[in-house]
Amino acid sequence: MCTVCGCGEGETRIEGHHHHHHGHPPAPAHVHGHDHDASPLVASGDQLDYGQGAARAHAPGLSQSRMVQIEQDILGKNDRYAAQNRARFEALSLFALNLVSSPGSGKTTLLTHTIERLGTRVPLAVIEGDQQTAHDAERIRATGARAVQINTGKGCHLDAHMVGHAMERLDGLDGGVLFIENVGNLVCPAAFDLGEAHKVAILSVTEGEDKPLKYPDMFHAADLMLLNKTDLLPHLDFDVDACIDYARRVNPEIDVLQVSARSGEGMERWLEWIERRRTARIRQRIEQLRQQAQALEMLL
Repeated sequence: MCTVCGCGEGETRIEGHHHHHHGHPPAPAHVHGHDHDASPLVASGDQLDYGQGAARAHAPGLSQSRMVQIEQDILGKNDRYAAQNRARFEALSLFALNLVSSPGSGKTTLLTHTIERLGTRVPLAVIEGDQQTAHDAERIRATGARAVQINTGKGCHLDAHMVGHAMERLDGLDGGVLFIENVGNLVCPAAFDLGEAHKVAILSVTEGEDKPLKYPDMFHAADLMLLNKTDLLPHLDFDVDACIDYARRVNPEIDVLQVSARSGEGMERWLEWIERRRTARIRQRIEQLRQQAQALEMLL
């Protein structure tokens, strides 16, 4: 996975500013000696499986134990930043969603239609993640919504530190919704907590119903799967029931909604899903503040 592929080496750019991202240490140029823990390869017939070791990955020159250590260090640091983001979101009663998918799932189109339907009902903003260009952020801004573009360069996912920096450029979101549109990738974003309330996996019916089985970490991490582009189903050989079954094999608790930004199918159910949880977030925050006030009164 990306914690050992060096994807973070290089520069991250946020809205015209750039900085070196040091989240991923470089792999050593060479390794001395022999390490029998170096390869997790399991071979059976014509199948080579490099995902069976302790790190569930392979990188030339790195042992499994070293890869596990690197991953723990990176994810531990990320989780600390994610906790800071989560505390900021909770203080604002801000409902943050991490939208994840493969490239071409229709994520940005779905998001622009979602924003248009939400209108001015709630404060909202988008943090947009892409390796290069600001095309998607410009599409978001065309709806009238605020968007902060993060270009990750060689990076294949957003991390919590990037999101924290982006939040410094957003205000007035109390009680609103923050959409974090992650880099198109069904592997690496699964491991990185951004402080969000939920990960939402968007799967297009043009991609194949077996994606949840092929990329189980992502669908296990997600609380909701949006089965997108359902208006194309009459033209495709796609088994909706099988896809949902595969997703629930990986994650029995995952919610599933079928949607089409083009036809509008399922969009109201998607908006209701957001609104119920956004309202619950606000009520939870009010209750927390009430309990804090009561505790303070008892001390005085």
